[in-house]
This record gives sequence, structure tokens and C-alpha cells, in this order.
Amino acid sequence: LSKEFSSASSTTTVGTVTSRVTRNGNAMMKKDLINHEDLAADRGMIDDIFDETYQEKEGPKPPMRYVWRNIILMSLLHLGAIFGLMLIPSAKIQTLAWGVLCFMVSALGITAGSHRLWSHRSYKATLPLRIFLTIANSMAFQNDIYEWARDHRAHHKFSETDADPHNAMRGFFFSHIGWLLVRKHPDVIEKGQKLDLSDIKNDKVVMFQRRYYKPSVVLLCFMLPTVVPWYFWDESIIISFFIPAILRYTIGLNCTWLVNSAAHMFGNRPYDQNINPRENPLVSLGAIGEGFHNYHHTFPYDYSTSEYGWRFNLTTAFIDLMCLLGLASDRKRVSKEVILARKMRTGDGSHKSG
Repeated sequence: LSKEFSSASSTTTVGTVTSRVTRNGNAMMKKDLINHEDLAADRGMIDDIFDETYQEKEGPKPPMRYVWRNIILMSLLHLGAIFGLMLIPSAKIQTLAWGVLCFMVSALGITAGSHRLWSHRSYKATLPLRIFLTIANSMAFQNDIYEWARDHRAHHKFSETDADPHNAMRGFFFSHIGWLLVRKHPDVIEKGQKLDLSDIKNDKVVMFQRRYYKPSVVLLCFMLPTVVPWYFWDESIIISFFIPAILRYTIGLNCTWLVNSAAHMFGNRPYDQNINPRENPLVSLGAIGEGFHNYHHTFPYDYSTSEYGWRFNLTTAFIDLMCLLGLASDRKRVSKEVILARKMRTGDGSHKSG
């Protein structure tokens, strides 16, 4: 594995491809390889690389145990979101714009923050940017950064197995929202406890958020989105609460969940046809760039989660802007040669039709 460094763009590119030739009878097969461990060492982690040694336990699956508190709260939340939809015609244009802004900020807290920065270490962020992404992450209210990154690394390392928190093999509903309504599979807990999370534990910003997560959520996810329209342009307190807070929050949740469900079931697989995750442009639109999922699970260390740059990918544009402003650096990128080699070796051929 060789790496090319560009100080101007602050991007690390996985360069050339190594090869292994194996024999199968009289046939010879040449496989293009990326040394995952070398690249992971460059990021300081390896726990988001799929573990092919994991074996599911034999015997019957453990019984499903419902978490009734979550079932009730999620039901009430979605009923509130429906009420928020009905209030849209009565809302002021400033309130709707504010709701969109809150959605974008909170989405970046997940995509650029807990996902690409903390879960995958695909780029580096300065303290001011990390503080902003932590605030945005609390506004998103999808578990604190530490817990989100732990579950996401388990998702990549044990994808579509019993140790995957939202295993898509258990169906669309389970991978979308059902995994939050039942107790975790014992393997999720067991394997999650063995992950190396030292890099996250050493981030004082992340651990500060974890310590004060509940009050930060109350303030940033619910109070701030509600108070701003009510105070600054005299919006109804009911509309202020149910649109920028409840409806916005619910839409944000479902956009993230679609990455776990729809992007694991619907779409093509131009990079690796042997895994479930798919390329789903519609999910990318809603999740501001996270729907290029076959690419992402093939190359989890790429900061862009896609080979197409800014296309349907506002998160990549945001990270690039932060690099331009000097707030981010060291973006990890996979070279075109490695991408093409992987398409030819394991893809489903859909890349040939564009």
C-alpha cells in the first residue's frame, strides 16, 4: 500500500493497489487488495473494518424483549410529527425556514460528526469544529457521540450478523426503527464492549457531551428550536414546538434510519455485490450524503462516503469548506485506481451503465 499526500488539499489518498494471485484448479485469479490494517493504523483504528472471523452462535435465537417506554415515546413522537405536518399551512415562512436550518445543523451533527469524524476517523477537526459538531449532535438527539460511534463501529465490524445493532437481515422494520424498540441481542452487547474506543474516550469534547447529554438535548433539540420563532417573530408557541422541534426531529430520525434500512435493501452494488448495503440516491438526498452505502461499506475510511464528491452529498461539501477555512484537515480518500479495481473484481457490473 502506498499513500500520496497533498498538503494543498489536506487529503490523504490511498494510491496504488497490491495484488495476490491464487490458483483454482487450472484457473488463475488475480485479486486487487487494499491493506486495510495499514490504512486503519494511519487513522489510529481498525474496528470499523468487517470481521470475517465472527461466527454467530448456534442454536435458537434469544427471545425478543420489548422496551415499552421506547415504544410509547416513539409512537407519541410520530403522532406529534403528524400534527406538526397539519400545522404547516398556518406557520410563518420564517418558522419553516428555521425548521429547515435546524434540520441541516442537526443532520451535520450526525453525518459530519458522529459518523465520519468520530466513528470512522476519516478526517481531523479542530477544537472549534468539534464543539460545533457536538452541539449539532445534541440537537439531533440520536444518542450521545460515544454511544453512537460504538454502535456504528459494531455495525461495520459485524454487519448483517447478530452482533450488528440494526441487522438488516431481520427485516426492514427492525433495521429502521424496531432495533430501538427491543433489547439488544446479547452479541451486540458482548462485541460492543470489546471494541477499542480509546480514541473517543480521549476526546474531552465527546466525554463532556456524554456527561451532560440529557440537559443538552432538552436545551438544543427542543427548547432552542421552539423559543427562537416564538420570541423573535411572534410565532405561536404550539407551531414553534410542533414544527421546528417535533416534526424536524422526527424527519431527522427517519432520514438517518433509512440509511440502516432502505440503503441496505434497495439499490445497486457497483463496488461489492457480496454485501447487502446498496447505492441509494434518494436516501442520500434525505441523509445529506449517506446513501452511497455500498461504497461506504466497501471503503469505510473514505471521508466522502462516495466517489462522486459533492453530488447528493452536502456533508462532503461541508467538510471541504471546513478544510478551506482551516478547521478540518487530513481527509482520507480512496484513489480512482483502487475504486476501479474493486468495481471490476467484486462489483455487480452496474457501474458500466452509469
